[in-house]
Formats: sequence, structure tokens, C-alpha cells
Amino acid sequence: MFKTYSMELAGRTLTIETGKMAGLANGSVLVKYGETTVLVNVTASKEPKEGIDFFPLSVDYEERLYAVGKIPGSFTKREGKPTDKAILTARAIDRPIRPLFPKDFRNDVVVSCLVLSVEQDCSPEVCSMIGTSAALSISDIPFGGPTAAVAVGYVNNEIVINPTEEQRKNSKLTLTVAGTLEKITMIEAGADEIPDNTMLEAIKKAHVEIKKVCEFIQKIKDEIGKPKFEYKSFTVNDEIYNIIAEEFSTRMKDDVQTADKPERDAKIDKLTEDVKIWYAEKYGEEKLEEDTTAISDALYKLEKKTVRKLILEEGKRVDGRGIYDIRPLSCEVGLIPRVHGSALFNRGRTQVLSIVTLGMKSEEQILDGLDTEESKRYMHQYNFPGYSVGEAKSSRGPGRREIGHGALAEKALVPVLPSVEEFPYAIRVVSEILSSNGSTSQGSICASTLALMDAGVPIKKPVAGISTGLITDENDPSKYVVITDIQGIEDFFGDMDFKVGGTKDGITAIQVDIKVDGLSYEIIAEAFERTAKARKYILDEIMAPQISSPRQEISKYAPKIINMKINPEKIKDVIGSGGKTINKIIDETGVKIDIEDDGTVFIYSDDIDSARKAESIIEELTREIEVGGIYTGKVIRITSFGAFIDLGSGKEGLLHISKISKERIKKVEDVLKLNDEVTVKVYEIDEQGRINLTRKDLYSDDEE
Repeated sequence: MFKTYSMELAGRTLTIETGKMAGLANGSVLVKYGETTVLVNVTASKEPKEGIDFFPLSVDYEERLYAVGKIPGSFTKREGKPTDKAILTARAIDRPIRPLFPKDFRNDVVVSCLVLSVEQDCSPEVCSMIGTSAALSISDIPFGGPTAAVAVGYVNNEIVINPTEEQRKNSKLTLTVAGTLEKITMIEAGADEIPDNTMLEAIKKAHVEIKKVCEFIQKIKDEIGKPKFEYKSFTVNDEIYNIIAEEFSTRMKDDVQTADKPERDAKIDKLTEDVKIWYAEKYGEEKLEEDTTAISDALYKLEKKTVRKLILEEGKRVDGRGIYDIRPLSCEVGLIPRVHGSALFNRGRTQVLSIVTLGMKSEEQILDGLDTEESKRYMHQYNFPGYSVGEAKSSRGPGRREIGHGALAEKALVPVLPSVEEFPYAIRVVSEILSSNGSTSQGSICASTLALMDAGVPIKKPVAGISTGLITDENDPSKYVVITDIQGIEDFFGDMDFKVGGTKDGITAIQVDIKVDGLSYEIIAEAFERTAKARKYILDEIMAPQISSPRQEISKYAPKIINMKINPEKIKDVIGSGGKTINKIIDETGVKIDIEDDGTVFIYSDDIDSARKAESIIEELTREIEVGGIYTGKVIRITSFGAFIDLGSGKEGLLHISKISKERIKKVEDVLKLNDEVTVKVYEIDEQGRINLTRKDLYSDDEE
């Protein structure tokens, strides 16, 4: 049955329709916000996926260029693989809903968000997040929502919910917040050094609107929601868990408190082996074979409970650190020859190598998405090879995780980059993860800041990144511990990965992953306080002693750039017919040239003298001829009444015989010959654009 529901959200009408389209999905809604329209469908498999220990949720955010009236530019004229932004949006949709499914649920669930039309003032990403919650809520799929999301900007010192396109251009904050009626479930932000208290206030204001949308979805669910289907539970076998816990809890506690990760992993592997031997001796080989999966699940649960209990009840972490302590840190810059900038950053067993390449402005990345951003000159990429975690697997190219972590580091550094006028380069940074034990994305921020300074990029301020984690009491959620600088095991067994990048003066990026049903304002405030202190320590005590400011000169291997401004009407003179003129300049000087529509010219060369030569040629080609101007040109034609002088820029002027000298001359040839260089002054440009020159006015009587 077709139903439609509407509410006001940030001054615009949000409408959710259902029952008209995609009737075979478990849940389907059409979300309209302004003229942005997104179709969201959710489906679930009838049977669970066997042999896995995680919930198999997939989210697809599908961009169609017809949504903005474009035809794809590919050879096939159809959309290809998802854009990076589509992948990042899918991750943002996934994060707030994943913790709200039952922990023992193993059926495949697929969320598909199809963007049908886009009005730039109304975010399709926000529509997709709201639509996903609504579709899951009214479906028969077990789901503990509803959730909702809004975008937040900071314009003219005012917090703005769901900012328009014009407001986004002037916003110092790009924030997406998701939540339930009670708590915050996801935070994603890029910011221009926003203070902690302002960021927290923005999150709180977002939550006010989120609650309204959650209530709206709950009413729809109450009216038309389907009963949730029953599913096969994949809980840990309590009997087997209790047997193993009784026998091996003490050893697990000892083994897990091994500071070195490889040594700890080896001990846990040996413990697992010993448990199976003990189990076979006690219950027989057949029983062991029958219960192998249950034993593995029980050991996982025992390790998780042990790690969490140590932190929560004893204030101990597996590597011996205190709750607030950061792992050992070190860094190094300029360690790779010939590249334009490099840095190595170590945080415990996590090791990141970031390398900077500077290029022509024309080498910036071209974007072909649904918003108005057409290109970006700063590109940050992140690679996570198998060897970084000791796995024997070959590289298959970047996955969603790699794209997400690269985007987070990029977001953290964009606010401190120089403008294109200050530093007219395209900038690519690649973060190679050499070893991973948690917080690789935050290590990438630190390593990349150092590498940018090593490359001579005049960043405004250094940026550092740090993560905090959360351990909550399962029986009393009000009892919790926030821990600083989480390593892999604490991320794996903990309830939160709260990543914050920023300078000493404010936040530039946030990404929050949680495994519980949400975060309170108190937890968020504490995470901000902890990360601010940690950032200051990393910046002052670890990074600054290695390199405190950008190098004054860029690498000798980086292209040298001269930028100049010409009259846009003169661009055609520089390019020439069929590109002949600009190609001639390139051939003569060996430079590369980019010309913007506004008349900005970038000249690139490994040799600065060649760049200056090209600059001189372009200046000559684009020189404006003005009355009163003094120019040096060549005699290109002689007549009985005067000489025609080539002034450059495709212009020539007449030096009349009466204007050649203060003395009267009978023939032009008595004074001038073809190809003579002569300095002249423009005394008139007539209505037809003819240029009249004089030479005699340039000299005093004595000089004549």
C-alpha cells in the first residue's frame, strides 16, 4: 500500500514514500528532500552465512550521473566502479547502523541507496542515511533503530544544520552526525581548526534535529512496520565457554599481558593449541572435532573479556601502559633519496612511510561525481599491504578501508595547505603502511605532515592525529573507561575508535567507529580532551625536534614553478593558431605550461633559467601597448613616409619620418635600416587602433 509521510527538517520538507516502488525488497523507501531524491532498498538472506564470525552487512551507495543531468565520460558511456566519494558515503551509512543489529545475527544484509536526482542544497548522503534507517525500521529485518543523520556547517560563527551549497562554500566545518534518540552513533568531520567546545556544541545541536527525525521514522514504523523475522542465533556456547574459562582464565590473563605484539600473538596461538589438546584428552577426538568452532568462539570471548576486564577493573593495558599513556613514538624525515619529500613515523609497532610528489597544476585529480566539485589539487592515498600485518597476501588494489583512511588523512591536512596562489603545485601524498598495530590512519597524518614540510610545502601549521578507545561495563553502561592511543587488540575488543586529527589550536578531522549503541556527550567531551593533550605532546615533543617548519627550498628534483597573470583576452596570443605559439615556446625552453581561464599562467621546469626565459617570451607576447609607453622593436618595413616597427604582441606601429629625429631628414633609409632595433614611444592610438610612434621625443637636444 502506497504511503507518504513528511516533516520539516532545517527549513525544508523531508518526505518518505513507501509502497510504490521495489515491492520485492524486505524494506523500501523513496526519500525526497527538496528536489534530491534517493531510493533506498534493504534485503536480507533467508539463511545465515555459515563459517563466519562477523555480521555480513554490505552497503552500496550508487551514483547515477543522470541525477545531475550528465552523461558519463567513459568510452561505454555508463558509470563504472564507485567513485571514492561514493565509497566514503557507503562507509558513513554503514557505521551508525552496524552496531544496532543483533550481535548473534549472521544473515547477509544488503543496503542499496540509488541516487535519482540531486539538488545541491539538499545532501543525497544525508537522505541515504535517513532512508536506510527508515527502510530497515519498516522491514522484517532485525534492527535496533531508528537512527538518523544531519550535516552541520559553521558559517560566520554560527552552527548551521544541513547547510545549502552557498553556505558550504563559506563554512569552516563539514560535519556529519548520526544518532538514535538517546546517543550519538557516528561522527565524520573535516574542519578548519575548530575548537573542541565548538565541535561538541555542533554535535549537540545536530542531535536535537536527529531526535526529531528518529521520532518521525518511529511513527512510520509503528504504523506500517513489519514484524521482525526469526533467525538462527550464533551466540557462544555457554557450556563450552564456562569449561574453558574455568581451566584457562589465569593463563589467558598472563599471556595477554605480553607487551610485544608478535610475542603475545605467539602465546595466544600456543594457548589455543594447548586448549584443543586438553579438550581432546578430556572429551575425545570426535568431540573436539565436533566442537572446534565453539572452542574458537569461546577462546575469542575469553580473550576479549580478559582484555576488557583488565582495563575496566584494574586500569591495566596488555602492553603495560597506563590508561592515558601513548606508545613509544619516533620519526625521521628526508630518508628516501630523489623523491620530493619523505618521512617515517613510528607509534609502537605501527609504522608509516609517507612520500610527497609535487606536480603541475594540470595534474590535479579530475572528479566526475554528483556534486559541484570538479577537481582537487591535494591527493592523499593510503596503502595497506599484507606484510604490514604479517600476512602472505598479494596486493589487489585499494579497498574501501584504504580509500577511507586516505580520505581521513587528506581531510586532516587540507585546512593547513597553502593556497594555489601561494604554492601553485598539485600535491600527492602516499602513505605506505609498513607495519600495523592500530592507528595507521593517525600515523599517516603525522608522517604526512612531516613529509610535506620536508618537501618544502609551506603548510600553515603542523597536524597530528591520535585515537582514543572505550571500554564499557556490559552490565552497567554508565561505567566506562576512555583510553588514549589504542593499539590493534584494544580496537578489536573495544567499543570505540575515536580518531581526531588537528593542530595545537583546533580540530581538522574526526572519524568515529563504535560497536555499542551510541556515545554520550560526556564520552565525546572526554575523547576531545584526551586527543587535544595527546596532539600537543606529539607535535611539540616528537615531531618538532625533527622538523619544526617547512624547508625554505623545494627538492632539486621537484619542478620549479613561475606563475604570472596575463589579460584573459591575451590567452589566444600565447596559444596561437592550433597551439603553434605555445608549442614553439615549449620547444625553445623545454618548460611545461598551464594556462587558466582567468589568465593565470603556470610555467614548470627543472631549470629555473628556462622557466624565466619562457616567462619573458610570454610577457613579450602579452604586453599591452599603451599611449605614453616606451618600447623597443624591430624595423620590419620602410616606406617613403616612415618605418613600421614590430612592437611584439602581434602589434606594429608607424614611426613617421617627421618623428624619427629632431633634425629634418630627407629619407628614412638615411637613419634606419630593416631589422634595426629602435626604441620608440607611443604618442597616439587612433580610433581605428593604429599605433603612432615617435623617437625624437625620447632624446634631449644634447643627445641629438
